[in-house]
Amino acid sequence: MVATTIPAETRVLLQNISWQTFKIMLAEMGSERNSRFAYDNGTIEIMNPLMPHENSNRLIEGFVVVLCEELGLEIRRAGSLTLTRDDLERGAEPDSSYYIQNEALVRDKENIDIATDPPPDLVLEVEYSRSAIDKFRLYAAMGVPEFWRYNGSVLRVYALEGRQYSETQTSPTFAPLSIKEIPRFIQQAKKDGEIATTRAFRAWVRQQISGIS
Repeated sequence: MVATTIPAETRVLLQNISWQTFKIMLAEMGSERNSRFAYDNGTIEIMNPLMPHENSNRLIEGFVVVLCEELGLEIRRAGSLTLTRDDLERGAEPDSSYYIQNEALVRDKENIDIATDPPPDLVLEVEYSRSAIDKFRLYAAMGVPEFWRYNGSVLRVYALEGRQYSETQTSPTFAPLSIKEIPRFIQQAKKDGEIATTRAFRAWVRQQISGIS
């Protein structure tokens, strides 16, 4: 019997595309779509998330909210906010993005423009399959302070140092908690359910906080 792997996302590459054409595509396709776009150096990647991808994305978002609640941090969830910089001719739509440290600066904004507003404090990319676009270079150029990448089994955390990312063992936002434990809870949700696992995650966070206080 041959095991089959269920895909988590599909990716399409378009090359030799001008920045102006990319902006037109974004405008014409609108925001009511599931696909997510990234643009760098004339290449467009269109990613279409499937169920495993979106489920992981939503679970991690729930855990991020729990972390903020338990640590007393305010948050504004920006989802797959379209991040574009005309001066850089780069654009991306992360799976999830969050304003935490700079939440107060965008709290009442209906439209966020990172040409004048701060970029999200944290972005998440769920990548069961590797993106053809260098997301490190893309988000670093936009000045995103923290970048999480989840590949279906491991969550890696990167902090912006100068103009490039360095992998770190703890999240600058949620230090000193070990958020790299999150994949364990994603797997647990498949057995125990999302609500039960979220309760277990909250209990784990509280235990970690009490251990360091």
